Amino acid sequence: MTAPDAGRGIGNGESAAEITTTFVGLPRDSFRILHVSTGNVCRSPITERLTRHFVSQRLGVLGGGLIVESAGTWGHEGAPMEANAEAVLADFGADASGFVGRELLDEHVIRADLVLTATRDHRAQVISMGHSAGLRTFTLKEFTRLVKAIDPATLPPLEDGVVARARALVRAAAALRGWLLAPTAEADEVYDPYGAPLTFFRSVGDEIHQALDPVVTALTGVAART
Repeated sequence: MTAPDAGRGIGNGESAAEITTTFVGLPRDSFRILHVSTGNVCRSPITERLTRHFVSQRLGVLGGGLIVESAGTWGHEGAPMEANAEAVLADFGADASGFVGRELLDEHVIRADLVLTATRDHRAQVISMGHSAGLRTFTLKEFTRLVKAIDPATLPPLEDGVVARARALVRAAAALRGWLLAPTAEADEVYDPYGAPLTFFRSVGDEIHQALDPVVTALTGVAART
């Protein structure tokens, strides 16, 4: 998986992400994952960069069809990632370089194949933007819960491409949404660590890691190394 320039891939015409994630001999296709939080300087940057890191660990160049981005509903446009968020990424060996915050725009939602939000309020805000986003927008923890209930054998094999597998995973999760409800409202929330000490950022990082691990396993068909 190749990161878009400056951690992005949104722009006019053919983006840098679409160029750099096209490999010789592989189909020219992509699947965009958009992580959404409030300011796009804490939770969604951590989730974006951990997703990239874990996919790269498991698939390397074969994960190139996945483009992972983030934005904030009240995004600090052009702002750097919070220093404590960078420290959390360093704990996992993930790359924090080149990150620039941005505000969530219609075009980000339109181009996303999967939107994963930090909270239910973020999910509602994304869906309220329209663009038929309802069936492809989940909170991160909601998506994790649904993914855990999906039999991996029902998904296309990785030989068919990570993009085909990812699209099938989203369809299957959407079909299950009404059947697997959260035990509590708080169960689907990742709370905002903005302004908190590093210890709280690390606890949020661990939460995000635990939620992402089964998602990346389902996307790639490859379990994390133990």
